[in-house]
Amino acid sequence: MSPGAKFGVGALVIVGCVALMITEGIKKTGTYFMTPTQLIDTTATDAHFYDVGLKVSAKVVRGSIKRDNARQRIDFTVSDGQKEFPVVYVGSLSTIPDTFTDANDIDVVVEGKLGREGTFHATSVIAKCGSRYEAAIAKSGKKA
Repeated sequence: MSPGAKFGVGALVIVGCVALMITEGIKKTGTYFMTPTQLIDTTATDAHFYDVGLKVSAKVVRGSIKRDNARQRIDFTVSDGQKEFPVVYVGSLSTIPDTFTDANDIDVVVEGKLGREGTFHATSVIAKCGSRYEAAIAKSGKKA
C-alpha cells in the first residue's frame, strides 16, 4: 500500500471517530427547544416526547404562580398565546430569579420533562424580562 493510501485510510478513520463522538455527545446532551403549541402538537402525534428532556419557551400566565416555600415548590402555568399547560418546579427556590413573577408578561424558559398527565416537571426555570432592563437603559439616555 502506498504512503498516500495509508494516510487517506488513517485520515478517514480519524474523521469517522470524531463524527461518531460528536453524534453520541449530541444524543446524550442535546435538548429539544419548543413552544407549548409545538410540544402539545408533537406529543399528540408522537408519544415518545413524553418524559424526554427538553426546554420550553413561553410566557407565565398572569396570576398562576403558587409558591410553597415549605415544600420548596412552585406551580405555575405557561402559554404561548395558543396553548398552555401547568408547570411544577421542585427544588431550591434560591435558584429562581427575582424577575420570575406573574405580574407582567414574563417570558420564561423551563427545562425538564412533560409527564403523561400533561404537567411539565421543570428542573430549571429561567426568567427573561427584557423590558425591565430596556427601561433602565432608556432612563439613562444610552442607546441599546
